[in-house]
Amino acid sequence: MIKDEKQYKFTQELAKEFEESIAALERDEVRKKNDCEGWELIRGSLKCHLDKLKSEIAEYEMLASHDCSTPIILKLDDIDYLAQILIKARMAAKLSQKELADLAGLTEEQIKRYEDNDYEDARFLDVKSVIYALEIKIHLGEFLVPLDTLSRTPVTKEELLSSTHSLHSQQNRKTIEQVRSTN
Repeated sequence: MIKDEKQYKFTQELAKEFEESIAALERDEVRKKNDCEGWELIRGSLKCHLDKLKSEIAEYEMLASHDCSTPIILKLDDIDYLAQILIKARMAAKLSQKELADLAGLTEEQIKRYEDNDYEDARFLDVKSVIYALEIKIHLGEFLVPLDTLSRTPVTKEELLSSTHSLHSQQNRKTIEQVRSTN
C-alpha cells in the first residue's frame, strides 16, 4: 500500500522500470525462441508485479483525488487490514498525520510510527481514538465465531504475524462461506 507522496513517486518509477524490462524481454526474440517456457515465466512474473504496482498507484490516486465532502466506503475483509483502512481514511480526508494526531489526541510521532508499522504496536485505545477522529462508522459488520472448531491452544504474537495466520484467515473465510450457503 502506498502511504504518501514519496512512496507514490518511488512506485511510479518502479512501475516504469518493470515496463521497460517487459519491453526489453519482448524484443529478445532469441531468448523467446530458445527458452519459450522460461521466457513466458519471466514475462508473467514481471507482468504480475507490474499489475500490482499499477493497482497500488491507482488506489493512491483515487484516495488522493477523492472529494472529501463525499463519504468513502472502504471494505474490510480481514481484521489484519484494519490499519490500511485507517491510513486510507486519513488520506481520503486529506488530513496530514499531524492533523489526525491533533484530532485523536495523540502526537504526530505516534501517528507516524503507527502508520509506518501498520498500527502493529498501537494501543487499542489509540486505534479507537483514530477511528473516532476520522468518524469511521461500521456498516453491516459481521463476525463469525466458529465455536465448534475453536482452537483451545494459545496464540503467540509471532503466530499472528506469520503466514500461518493467513492460513487461519483462509480457513475462516471458507467457514463463513459454508455458514452462508447453509442459511
